[in-house]
Amino acid sequence: MNAHNGRLVSGGRLQLPSDVRRELGLVDGDQVVMRVVDGELHVRPRRDVLKRIQAMLRPYAPSDGSVADELIADRRTEAARD
Repeated sequence: MNAHNGRLVSGGRLQLPSDVRRELGLVDGDQVVMRVVDGELHVRPRRDVLKRIQAMLRPYAPSDGSVADELIADRRTEAARD
């Protein structure tokens, strides 16, 4: 485990050292997800969190067709019944 020192600067912003940003693949303007777990701050790139969620949900997505197209068709069927 590598320990890095950061700094809390004006406005409560957290300043990350360049080697941490590089290791996480972060550049200026990137969004991150932060969680406090047992008194520790966990910071992850938002894109990595989204990729992980997509991977978790992939087994439930249909292999053929579009989920959006299926949802639209369902909504049209429901609207036609009303």
